[in-house]
Amino acid sequence: MRFLYVMDPMCGWCYGFQPELEQFLRKYPSAHVDWIMGGLAPDTNQPMPEELRQTISAYWHQIESKTQVSFNHDYWQLNTPYRATYLACRAVIAAQRISKSNAQKMVKAIQSAYYQHAKNPSLKETLIECACSIKISGDEFVKTLNAQETEALFQQHLGIAQQLRVSGFPALFYIDKKNQAYPLTLGFCKAEVLMQRFNDIDMS
Repeated sequence: MRFLYVMDPMCGWCYGFQPELEQFLRKYPSAHVDWIMGGLAPDTNQPMPEELRQTISAYWHQIESKTQVSFNHDYWQLNTPYRATYLACRAVIAAQRISKSNAQKMVKAIQSAYYQHAKNPSLKETLIECACSIKISGDEFVKTLNAQETEALFQQHLGIAQQLRVSGFPALFYIDKKNQAYPLTLGFCKAEVLMQRFNDIDMS
């Protein structure tokens, strides 16, 4: 059984969806999940405009009201935010290149640093800390993060997201034996809804 999960580690709704995804996947412990980094916002060294800061910080309150997660809102006072998530996406791919089981661990480490500990995952030093927290050597992580192969893989991930016509995250697909993709959610939803949609797929 195979699922394909298109997300971004700096997407607030993906953070809100994580407990629902885990609850759903507990029903299918042998399932394989491909973590695809969809890339929310390209690289930039320009600080986030004030209007966008206010918009995203307001989203955090909305997500809290609809999900099981909570946010550390001190982030907005403690950091210079950048609308840049591609480096965090590459960090997940780099971690997975070091060990295949690292994708989900790295995503959760980034989400924890960002949303719970008010650290900035647009910065390389934060991502190195995240890698070290899941027992990856800092030097090996930096070397893998900067490698051309990691960038090439990231471009593949972006291509998959585009091919599946994903325009927002989180997006979860069931992939059948014929490599046909069935969308289970295109946006946040509860675990019980995922289960219902999955059960409704005609497996014949």
